[in-house]
Amino acid sequence: ALAESFGRGAMTNHWIDIKNADAVLIMGSNAAEHHPVCFKWIMKAKDNGAVIMHVDPKFSRTSARSDFHVPLRSGTDIAFLGGMINYIFETESYFKEYLLNYTNASFLVGKGYSFNDGLFSGYNPETRSYDRSVWAFETSADGAPVRDMTLSHERCVFNLLKKHYARYTLKNVSDTTGVSEENLLKVYKVFCATGKPDKAGTILYALGWTQHTVGAQNIRASALIQLLLGNIGVAGGGINALRGEPNVQG
Repeated sequence: ALAESFGRGAMTNHWIDIKNADAVLIMGSNAAEHHPVCFKWIMKAKDNGAVIMHVDPKFSRTSARSDFHVPLRSGTDIAFLGGMINYIFETESYFKEYLLNYTNASFLVGKGYSFNDGLFSGYNPETRSYDRSVWAFETSADGAPVRDMTLSHERCVFNLLKKHYARYTLKNVSDTTGVSEENLLKVYKVFCATGKPDKAGTILYALGWTQHTVGAQNIRASALIQLLLGNIGVAGGGINALRGEPNVQG
């Protein structure tokens, strides 16, 4: 639910704003060769002390200009990002004040919601579709969502998300992506250090994410990370699709 509005490829910040980032995570993109104007600002961020990370199956010019390159199996980005989400919960790297005030983390989900054996509640095997009404938020008498500002209720979005991503252990993610646990932690530690009021991290992607059948899910997973860390709506933050003018967005 946190990532509902990030299913499409869109930039949340201007390219020039990348210079303000403390950490830059590039996935599904060879920005140095395909978006050189954008890469100018990535290098500006690096000059300012930012750590540049390139997570991509292929070593490219972008990899060479980054602080480090982490190769992974093609199509396993969701597992990689899921591992970071689990890491955020395990290490309590999330920006709690941001979650409470700017996301629906505290909202209670209705009793009809569940997730078992890979399927959410409301699934119809005949139509192969979901009745998403059973996932609705619990509401008060006046129709407003019920909230738990302590984030302790088992049905608040925060805890349901935490439970859902608990499966993404370092071992499981490493086995799926082919990335060593050491390299997973190398990325996770650096990027999740931005979950503070005075830090910001940006995630940059391109067609290496969107040209998959799960392209929207790749982006939504990155949105969960950025919302947990408080990196949406801040200078040097965001989820930024590196795009050109003559395409679907142009």
